[in-house]
Amino acid sequence: MSLVTTHVLDTARGVPAAGIPVRLYADGTVLAEGVTDDDGRLRDLGPDQLDAGVYKLTFDTADYLGPDAFFPEVTVSFRILDPGAHHHVPVLLSPFSYSTYRGS
Repeated sequence: MSLVTTHVLDTARGVPAAGIPVRLYADGTVLAEGVTDDDGRLRDLGPDQLDAGVYKLTFDTADYLGPDAFFPEVTVSFRILDPGAHHHVPVLLSPFSYSTYRGS
């Protein structure tokens, strides 16, 4: 299983947000990338191991939200303290807001 996973939910429509490209970065370098599935999840983002440090997930929401998207991209920075622990970073998305939290 990937050390970092995500789940994007469209709170305005009440459905999973499928087809959103996601990239995992460290120090400006892309470590992994993928696309949310029909359930809005990205379970195989990878990698299986990461050092302790600060990472970023960038969600390319422009196509999903449309040409007038207020948030064409969402970036979530987070810190890994325990390199052996699973880190789930969900995003709740709507046309004019988003939120995130440490999932399980």
